[in-house]
Order: sequence, then C-alpha cells, then structure tokens
Amino acid sequence: MSDRCPGKTSWPEMVGKNGEEAAAKIERENVNVDAIVLLDGTPVTMDFNCNRVWVWVNRHGKVTRVPRTG
Repeated sequence: MSDRCPGKTSWPEMVGKNGEEAAAKIERENVNVDAIVLLDGTPVTMDFNCNRVWVWVNRHGKVTRVPRTG
C-alpha cells in the first residue's frame, strides 16, 4: 500500500482475469480510482495519478500485468 494514495493500491490477484471484470472489482475495492482497460503496449501518459489504475490486457482480454494506482 502506498503512503501517497488512499485505499488499496495494487491488485496482483487480477492477473489472468478478464479485464472488464477486473476493472469493475478494482473500482469496487477502491472507490477513489477509475480503472482503465487498455491493450498491452498502448501508449499512455507517464504522469502519476492516485485516481487512475491501468488494467493491461492481451488480445484475449486477460489481464497481463499487476494493476496498480498511478
């Protein structure tokens, strides 16, 4: 858990799960964040944001990286 961001900040249990379902669970577990599902490799901004969680998925829609705030 990060001192910078309130609530849960990392979801390792989501790796391998369906991306849309993972995003919904992340938003339920931390109401301060917006979970955004993206195809792995999509360019994104590099700024840190406590209210954002990237949910990286493969072409089958499965989570490929541990979602975390930032």
